Amino acid sequence: MNKPYVIGIAGSSGSGKTFFLKSFLNHFAVDEITLISQDDYYIPANTKTREENRLYNFDLPTSIDREAFFHDIKDLFDGKTVFKEEYTFNNPNIKPNILEIKPAPILIVEGLFIFHYTEINDLLDYRIFIDAEESVALERRLKRDLIERGYDKDDVMYKWIEHVAPSYNQYLLPYRDICDNVLINNTDDPLLIHQATNIISDDLREKLQLL
Repeated sequence: MNKPYVIGIAGSSGSGKTFFLKSFLNHFAVDEITLISQDDYYIPANTKTREENRLYNFDLPTSIDREAFFHDIKDLFDGKTVFKEEYTFNNPNIKPNILEIKPAPILIVEGLFIFHYTEINDLLDYRIFIDAEESVALERRLKRDLIERGYDKDDVMYKWIEHVAPSYNQYLLPYRDICDNVLINNTDDPLLIHQATNIISDDLREKLQLL
């Protein structure tokens, strides 16, 4: 198998990265594209108490099993299928699924630290940076964590101020200028995301002559 074309996608918390990814992946058949996510490589913290989890910083590069993440990316390069336990945000009530990540001509690598991890950044052929104003991103984060994950508002704000924002400023923002495509997503209009993914996927198909 030839080396896949590797697209790195990173975004701030609340930038709309998940919706962007879903829209982007829908432009391709399952045998054309595959996705590997940094989030599935968090070092388990489920032995900690709720209070310890509140203080534990999940927004540091050291919170990820960086070696395993890189190893599995290289396996995909070698045409191997990767089996990985899905990350469940340390929720003991959720039984994690086993992800089957198959090699494909296009490989999406996504995560907060993919540009900071030099060994992974060096593998990327195309870099996409998804961003939003802090007030917009925080509002989205609050909505997600309070409603979808049942977190306490004080916990969410503590992590945003002490962990999320500083990590973004130190480990992601400095790489914005090296990215091939910077998408500012300050609205919740899905049409704008669909239009952006239409353009990027069409350009990519032309480049790789997949049509």
